Amino acid sequence: SVSAAVVAVELISSARLSRNLDSVRTEYSARYLLDNNAASPNLTVRACLEFAIKNGLPKAEDWPLLGSSDKQPPPSYKPPLVTMKGEVVEPDDMDEARELLKHQSVGAKVHIFSPHVELQQGAIYCGSSGEPATYMGLRDGIITGVEKFKGKSIAVVKVWYKKKFIFLKVAMSRMFYDGYLDIGPTILLVNFCAPRLSIK
Repeated sequence: SVSAAVVAVELISSARLSRNLDSVRTEYSARYLLDNNAASPNLTVRACLEFAIKNGLPKAEDWPLLGSSDKQPPPSYKPPLVTMKGEVVEPDDMDEARELLKHQSVGAKVHIFSPHVELQQGAIYCGSSGEPATYMGLRDGIITGVEKFKGKSIAVVKVWYKKKFIFLKVAMSRMFYDGYLDIGPTILLVNFCAPRLSIK
């Protein structure tokens, strides 16, 4: 999916900068990931990261931009690929994710409720608190850091929602359960993953 590719290249940019593999923040091509995985309609962030580590990835400037009307280049065109050495890691829980956050951003999925996701931007996103809500499903996001608010830990998350990134401050300890949808009990942030890139 578009969200998986966009989140994956953001994670790669963050990881490469933190490891000093890039001297400045560099954008990589999300569309290249989509064009080369067109047969995988349910593309995940993990799959995108694994593809990039295995095959390399062009910079965004060396491939048509995501959303542009430019056609995919012919097979004869071989863009310069940046080599990505490393592995994809999947923290088991928020504690492991926080350890990784000391060095780089971490991918995650966020349980999204409407209208709360729109109303709680700038406030603390707690999902549904019992009031009427529509469950929108899981959305790909990037945890960029952790803050404290009134003694509670809050994750700062860039979420791909309605074809753009929005920032949410997600209550990390907030649990929810939906018997009808067979979800939970769970916290709002799940499915953590990140590229652990090596220098050599």
